Amino acid sequence: MVTGLKATSALVSIGFSVTEPALNTFTETQIDLNLSPLDREVFVVLSANMDLGFPDNTAGASSRVTGAITTTRQLTMPSLADANCFAVKNESIRGNAIGAVSFSSGGNETSPTNQEFLTIVATNDFFAQIQGVGNVNPKVLAGKVYGYRARASADIFAALVQSEVLSA
Repeated sequence: MVTGLKATSALVSIGFSVTEPALNTFTETQIDLNLSPLDREVFVVLSANMDLGFPDNTAGASSRVTGAITTTRQLTMPSLADANCFAVKNESIRGNAIGAVSFSSGGNETSPTNQEFLTIVATNDFFAQIQGVGNVNPKVLAGKVYGYRARASADIFAALVQSEVLSA
């Protein structure tokens, strides 16, 4: 357990999905955690799981689908290099006139074994994003975030909220 936090729930899984409303369009959805800021409640994320719709295989063309989960609202598709992004997954097909090869990559969907948690969400929600490139059908991201609710000490809560909001 992280110093300054006291668990107030058992393990919780929160499911979500986001669908592109139009082809190859950056789309984001907000997932409400119903945290109580008056009680200095935070959500400690232990792991995340994302399933992406596979990119469309169009002869002679490349396509890609990217999904991400962040603690703050985004204007463009984030990467793990962004401060508030805690999970990313990519599915891509590289194609040319001869053929096509598919690739899959993901980053930080589960915390490394030497870490106690993946991230801490101090505000009331987190966000999921999806964007396709070169597809002929809209794509879907479905996922789950696993973690627990905790009560933070006043100084830890203030530091977590300030860090999350200022790094947006």
